[in-house]
Amino acid sequence: MSDEREHWYEEDAGPMVRLFAVTRGRGRTQRAELDLTTLLVDAGAGTRLRRAEPEYAAIVDLCRSPMAVAEVSAHLKLPLNLAKVLIADLIEEGRLVARAPQLTAVGTPDLQVLRAVLAGIRRIDT
Repeated sequence: MSDEREHWYEEDAGPMVRLFAVTRGRGRTQRAELDLTTLLVDAGAGTRLRRAEPEYAAIVDLCRSPMAVAEVSAHLKLPLNLAKVLIADLIEEGRLVARAPQLTAVGTPDLQVLRAVLAGIRRIDT
C-alpha cells in the first residue's frame, strides 16, 4: 500500500465535495414549486445574510432583480439539483421569495417566461 493519495483524489472534484458539504449531503429539495422557470427575488434587501457560505451570498446577489432558478444555476455553474437545495434553504429562512410561472388556461407554462429564461441562458454563453 502506498502513501500517495492519487488513487482517490481528482482535482476537478474539489468544488463538488464542497457543495456536498454545504448542502449537508442533500441532493434534492422537497419544494415541488422550484422548477427551471420559477422566479426568485431577494426579500431581505439591506439585511445581513444569516449564512456564511459564499454560495448563499452569490445567490442572494443574483436575485436582487428577479431571476429564474435555471439562470441562478447557470450563472454560478452549479448543478441544478444543488442550486435548488441552496435556493430552498434561502426560501425557508425567508430571504428569497419564489414565484412559480403563471399557467395558461391549457395548463402549459407561459411562453413569455420561457423565452425570457432562454434569453438569459443565451446571455450567459456570450
